[in-house]
Amino acid sequence: MPLDPRALPRLQPPTPGEELLISREASVQFARTPAFVFRVISVCPRPTYDGWAWVTGYQLDGQGQAVTKREIFVRLAGLKRVRRSDGRLTSGSAFVSRPNTRWTPPQQRL
Repeated sequence: MPLDPRALPRLQPPTPGEELLISREASVQFARTPAFVFRVISVCPRPTYDGWAWVTGYQLDGQGQAVTKREIFVRLAGLKRVRRSDGRLTSGSAFVSRPNTRWTPPQQRL
């Protein structure tokens, strides 16, 4: 399997504030769920299996807002960085860019 150039360096854990795309490449526990964006709060400093880490952070919704706080066990080579401007997701892991759309608050939607 070729390495993705966006993958984090093999043994370098993510840093607080980074946003990552979590998918089946990160762990088998995500094999049957759609990919999601995860904002890192902290990485557990205790040693674990080589190339794996416990990461605490927030799962983000399609608008980049925190939905739930989670602690996940992930394979570092399976993590992908996401730029903040890419935080919007549609179904699955497809990124969407909508430069000409305008956000409306929930109470104004029909």
